[in-house]
Amino acid sequence: MTSRPGDGNVTVVFTPSGVHADVAPGTSLLDAARAVKVDLDSTCGGRGLCGRCQVTPSVGEFAKWGITSDESSLSPWTSSETDYKGRRTIEPGGRLGCMATALADVVVDVPPASQVHRPVVRKKIDLPGLTLDPLITARYVELPELKLGDERSDVEILREALAVDWGIESANVEARVLAELHPAIIDGKRAVTAIVHRDGSVMAVRPGFDEVVYGVAVDVGSTTIAGYLVDLATGDVVANAGAMNPQIRFGEDLMSRVSYVMMNPGGDDELTSAVRSALDALIEDLCNDLDTELLPDDVRTQIHDIVLVGNPVMHHLLLGIDPTPLGAAPFTLTIGEPVDMRANDLDLGLPYARCHVGPCIAGHVGADAAAATLNERTHTTVEPQLLVDIGTNAEIVLGTAQRAYAASSPTGPALEGAQISSGMRATAGAIERIRIDHDTYEPRFKVIGADAWNDEPEFAEQTATLDIAGLCGSAIIEVIGELFLAGLCDHNGVIQDLSSKTDRIVPDERTFTYVIRAEYADADDTVHPQLAITQNDVRQIQLASSALRAGIDLLMEHAGITECHDVRLAGAFGAHIDPVYALILGLVPDCPVDSVRAVGNAAGAGTVRMLVSAEQRDEVAAAVRDIEKIETATEPRFQELFVSAMAFPHATAPSPHLAEVVTLPQRIASEAGGRRRRRRDTSGGKASASSERQKA
Repeated sequence: MTSRPGDGNVTVVFTPSGVHADVAPGTSLLDAARAVKVDLDSTCGGRGLCGRCQVTPSVGEFAKWGITSDESSLSPWTSSETDYKGRRTIEPGGRLGCMATALADVVVDVPPASQVHRPVVRKKIDLPGLTLDPLITARYVELPELKLGDERSDVEILREALAVDWGIESANVEARVLAELHPAIIDGKRAVTAIVHRDGSVMAVRPGFDEVVYGVAVDVGSTTIAGYLVDLATGDVVANAGAMNPQIRFGEDLMSRVSYVMMNPGGDDELTSAVRSALDALIEDLCNDLDTELLPDDVRTQIHDIVLVGNPVMHHLLLGIDPTPLGAAPFTLTIGEPVDMRANDLDLGLPYARCHVGPCIAGHVGADAAAATLNERTHTTVEPQLLVDIGTNAEIVLGTAQRAYAASSPTGPALEGAQISSGMRATAGAIERIRIDHDTYEPRFKVIGADAWNDEPEFAEQTATLDIAGLCGSAIIEVIGELFLAGLCDHNGVIQDLSSKTDRIVPDERTFTYVIRAEYADADDTVHPQLAITQNDVRQIQLASSALRAGIDLLMEHAGITECHDVRLAGAFGAHIDPVYALILGLVPDCPVDSVRAVGNAAGAGTVRMLVSAEQRDEVAAAVRDIEKIETATEPRFQELFVSAMAFPHATAPSPHLAEVVTLPQRIASEAGGRRRRRRDTSGGKASASSERQKA
């Protein structure tokens, strides 16, 4: 143990930061950390209740600081540490920073879990580079006993305690909390936990020490609603749930819902009520899924923050705003900046919660796209990055070193299986992958809910309880790509008359249809309908994909770039698209296949970021203001780009990168430089496109 001559102080060195504090002997490590602004957490105010200020004393000689540190450098183990029963257990070798005092020079390590702005590691969602910085925190205080003649009110006493213990000046106790304040003080024996917003508002008061603070992040999609329950004290995602958006019964796509509002008086109220009810039911599911002995209604009282994002139509309907201005030019948002309110303003059963609705980028580029942009850092990229959320209305953000651009394209529901003769949503039994033999034209397919392909022995057993009733979006993309590669349809998307070569091609009035599975009756005489791809199906996909591609090409023209080697497909649909087939159909511009990747629910991940980080909530609001909005509906070039994108993979743009991984039909291959390439197999070698696709 070393002692330092001079003023009688001792030195406490905090690692890994290397910051040191010169303090009087007997100073707690928590107070020493606060004196030099070391990032050391505490929610109980240094009373040994929360366990968040744990540190690990280091033993040995530290020449860098001229310190020899051993066990005697700190005060002995205290009764508070012995009796500690908080949520976070004391790690072996650890000490509570609020109880351990420095008796001599000492080196202590502050582990990541003890840092206020610590890195967040969560389950079910990937958020690299995020640090915990919630807007709402639990603050424990012990209030003095009152004496006769002390005329201070409970609010004044609480306000003074928050100022002294936590530096929260002029705290405002919300009106809805007033009736519960005195009972909480009595029940807690004059010790209470105040739930405090960063603006100084006291949102709730609980008796004694109770640091549990939950938040909810929700991506309100036009088809599905995805929600995450987050422990704001730790950053952990403790439950997640999803639900179908009940507004589907009013229309599959956004414009049909806007039309419903236009044609039905009170229709906007119906749609608003439907989505709010679904949102409240989703919160109930999250509370039920939480691993706790508390009843869902009790968990609801511990939820204090909720962040919501959605496309502009969902955004407006959720807020009770008429969405009809979004259905016609100039597609005006009623409000684009963030909206803050109480959760019960949205008919949510969360009595002590604030609600933050994220900012929209433009009339058809919503808060969900803004959240995805935040998560993928599209607005801060150095090399061009293309972020595409493919849905009934595709939202596109292109980031460059200079600035970011955003647009939407009216893709419609075809890419998700709607308006397709054998299309269905991605549920158990839906065909999700498909390959066509280039010699026999026979199909192989795989369905959701089974691991085997249909020509493998295990398939019958694995699908015995499944109703194979159609193709979901990923399979529709693949089968049309396969038809093109096999020569069954040309680059214009016309299914060819090859009925003389295969029974799979059948006449359909003036066009032709490819049959995946013929109609049949099973042993119970149940008739299973034909599954096929018609000429109209191909055309619907062409219209959708060319709208998407035209929007992308328009943004690239505005940005002045011709290539992008970082393409990110967001959303549930994007997560299941094979990048090769996205390139074959020309959904995205030609680039190396490895440059196209799925990023999952980037909007949901960005929403969680906004929930647990005040800094990132502010960042996304600022980013949205700087994004340049391009309105595809009023751009003269959009129609020209749309027509060129109708062809597979494109009428004019070359496809050299695609030609390196698949054998393209001769017209396209010659345009790519006369090279007929083979798609690489998983071992890094090359195999024919046909043989590779016969592998699972």
